[in-house]
Amino acid sequence: MKVEKFTIDLRSDTVTRPTAEMRAVMNRAVTGDDVFAEDPEINELQSRCAKMFGMEAGLFCPSGTMTNQIAISVHTRPGDEVICDRLSHIYNYEGGGIARLSGASVKLLSGDRGRFTSEDVLKAINPEDSHYAKTSLVSLEDTCNKGGGSIWDEKEIKAIHQVAKSNSLSMHLDGARLWNAIVARGIQNDSEALKKYGRNFDSISLCLSKGMGCPVGSVLIGTEAFIVQAHRSRKVFGGGMRQAGIVAAAGIYALDNHLDRLEQDHLHAKMLGEAALKNKSVASVAKVETNICILELNPGIGSAELTKEWGMMGIECFPFSPTSIRFVTHLDVSLSQVEMACSLLAQ
Repeated sequence: MKVEKFTIDLRSDTVTRPTAEMRAVMNRAVTGDDVFAEDPEINELQSRCAKMFGMEAGLFCPSGTMTNQIAISVHTRPGDEVICDRLSHIYNYEGGGIARLSGASVKLLSGDRGRFTSEDVLKAINPEDSHYAKTSLVSLEDTCNKGGGSIWDEKEIKAIHQVAKSNSLSMHLDGARLWNAIVARGIQNDSEALKKYGRNFDSISLCLSKGMGCPVGSVLIGTEAFIVQAHRSRKVFGGGMRQAGIVAAAGIYALDNHLDRLEQDHLHAKMLGEAALKNKSVASVAKVETNICILELNPGIGSAELTKEWGMMGIECFPFSPTSIRFVTHLDVSLSQVEMACSLLAQ
């Protein structure tokens, strides 16, 4: 009898594949030319995401990097400065797009796992002096990837919004894993709470290809005037798509079927973190708030070598730094797989 090798893929929540039900919905998509705004699935997805957070309009794009960089290009002018945390995805993992695509510079803050304060923002705003770059945008990431899936305090977000508004700054949210954040807060089905959250921002990027299990796509939301400008930037960045309703249909399906289940991913991440603490190579585990678990290794243990060793056991994971490893739970990770991985880690 052939025994299959155990494997659990915890490298990222981007590795998910569309479910059979999602594929069926994609196959039935009507589609149309989105450059002419004629794709019904894309129009529905854009409108639905915007209304969900109390925004006026949305724009479907191939990736979260594109939606973030489009937002930055609209909110800033060449030579302006963007305030964000040193752990921000827009700064670390988007190919220098802020400088390359928008000609803007960055003021980095050193917050708590990617979360800074309104006081930090106030201190970071440059004076109205021609010697300094013009501060024009504040960007948050909720949850913060490099912060281990950390969730922002909504009171702090509101305080930052007030500082930004008082100083004529725009506010953008990198919501790559915002779905995880709202589920962790328990507000995913509370329309008023979601709109209240959305009022803190001038634009929000919503990624569908991570915890929501879609093959591709992100939606940028904001005012109608903002989206008109964003549409122009999308064209320049090469993001205009034609019959992309095939993938937009996956987003609609995910909103209907994959949102509440994110709670399972959060539970699985906590289980893995607790088991990892029993492993002789692990010194500590960052607080697990959503679906990301960061393990800090003992002195002398290299993440690259340990990742390879665990991979041979069937636990595929990501070396997050020379001394840390990241686990990310997702749609394609089952409870039985997590229990097996926990058993192996605890040995």
